[in-house]
Amino acid sequence: MMNQPLIEGCVDSYASCMAAAAGGADRFELCAHLVIGGATPSPAVFRQVQRDCGVKINVLIRPRFGDFLYTEDELEVMCEEIRQFRAMGANGVVIGALTPEGSLDLDQMRRMIDCAGDMEIALHRAFDMTRDPAAALEDAIGLGCRTVLTSGQARSAAEGKALLGQLFRQAAGRIDIMAGGGVKRHNIREIYEHTGIRVFHTTGRSGPIDSGMIYRKSTVSMGLPSLSEYEIWRTDEGEFRACAAIVHALL
Repeated sequence: MMNQPLIEGCVDSYASCMAAAAGGADRFELCAHLVIGGATPSPAVFRQVQRDCGVKINVLIRPRFGDFLYTEDELEVMCEEIRQFRAMGANGVVIGALTPEGSLDLDQMRRMIDCAGDMEIALHRAFDMTRDPAAALEDAIGLGCRTVLTSGQARSAAEGKALLGQLFRQAAGRIDIMAGGGVKRHNIREIYEHTGIRVFHTTGRSGPIDSGMIYRKSTVSMGLPSLSEYEIWRTDEGEFRACAAIVHALL
């Protein structure tokens, strides 16, 4: 059945997976590099989490930061990654590809779905970058996707709750609409009351953790200059548990 209370942990490390599992996660979206919106995780991290945690794992397939307009070479990599995670026993994959005009790229999506076999398919927030969300939702349903992850095409799910409600009504039980983007303990019930959605996606983070480094080189940045090299972002077990308790009570 669709729209059963479910909380998915958006996690990009072993430590975050363990914290989310302890906090009551029903499923993971396992990623890498959430500070840039997420990318495909390494098979080694997948195996480690799979070994030590009984939570279902859906794997994000995203080769890089940026848009969702993929070259043939990038699609080749994505398809191979899907086959690899399928062979390793992933529950599902989280995918998305767009045309230059802002629609779902149905040909690329079908190729990835064919590689997934009987795994669950979730459409990630590429959906939020589409020109016509109602049409994109029908395309996702036609492709056989189980879930659409969306903020309602806004900066956060709370801000996008009007469109989320419209999408939920349009879906009419044919696909799960999963609210994600800025989901916190203080806004889950508000989103639910405005939309009827009971499926939520959250990092469960409460703030950055200070690095253990004593010596700090302030003049060098290894990545985006706006990001500190001495902050670690990780799921907080207490925050996730609070979110999970609210979601699981939405009966």
